[in-house]
Amino acid sequence: MKIKVLGTGCPKCKKLFAEAEKAIAQSGQAAELEKVEKIDDIMKYGVMMTPALVIDEEVKASGRIASVSEIVTWITTAAAKAKP
Repeated sequence: MKIKVLGTGCPKCKKLFAEAEKAIAQSGQAAELEKVEKIDDIMKYGVMMTPALVIDEEVKASGRIASVSEIVTWITTAAAKAKP
């Protein structure tokens, strides 16, 4: 599973990255966490406000810091979909 935090490096973007790290640890799922900071790359997702969270190429939140519990739910749902 790939999780991306879209943002140019502002404090909110850093906070969302930290929340995503906590959520991955709590979920017990294997996930690769990546920061996307280039405006051109962020625009490819159609995101108008940062920070944004993307799980397996699907934008889950934009313009806000999602809570750890929200992110855990999204991770477990994505993991369940990925299983055959």
